Amino acid sequence: MQRLILTSSDTGAGALKRAGFADCVIPFGLRFVWGQLPSPTELENLLSAHSAARGASALHWLDNLTGKYLDEARTHGLGLAEFCERFDAVELWIDPEPNSQLQLIWLLDHLHRHSNIISRLALVQMDTAIGNHLPTELVGLERAAIPIRKIHLEIASTAWAAYRAPTPAVWFDLLEHNLSVLPRLQGAVVTLLEELPDRGSGLGGTEMRMLELISAGHMHPNVSRAREAKRTPHARLLAD
Repeated sequence: MQRLILTSSDTGAGALKRAGFADCVIPFGLRFVWGQLPSPTELENLLSAHSAARGASALHWLDNLTGKYLDEARTHGLGLAEFCERFDAVELWIDPEPNSQLQLIWLLDHLHRHSNIISRLALVQMDTAIGNHLPTELVGLERAAIPIRKIHLEIASTAWAAYRAPTPAVWFDLLEHNLSVLPRLQGAVVTLLEELPDRGSGLGGTEMRMLELISAGHMHPNVSRAREAKRTPHARLLAD
């Protein structure tokens, strides 16, 4: 059985390749959490058959990827969905942090339109970064793959449309939905809402936490440390 893994970071892809239980591993390193989102056309061209991409300079999912299966796909100019059709099983191994969750809902929203590969899809939702695991630890997680069903795809499409909405109101409304089929999505929704500017200070959650760290005597706080240390009423409420 030929197996394909789609994952959310280069470091995770490296760990999965070393584990050696997939014929092909593809990382997606797009950053959706900061800056302007690519347009729907740009994202569609990114995953489409290469001949359909507008302009020679358009980004494509096969850019900078090498390997037997990928070189062949490049020769034929395959889109991601067409490439997935060549495998018996397609697993999405996803890190827990918000950008990876956005990549997950984006990919599922795209694959939602290709009914012939949905039965091959499965999700491995990690609790910690894939790249932090030894290959032997990852092999033990193979059995954690959950088949992707219609409800996963519907939630992903709803969430992706909400994230692309002109205002954060629709994203906030996701908290009224049961998002548990995608276990880390609700936490990502809350975390990204906390990054919105505060009405009083104009600062987001990470910026406020950095000021708290400085106030506590940390002379060189960084963004990642502030995010990891952040504690908010919303996060505690979800944990409860």
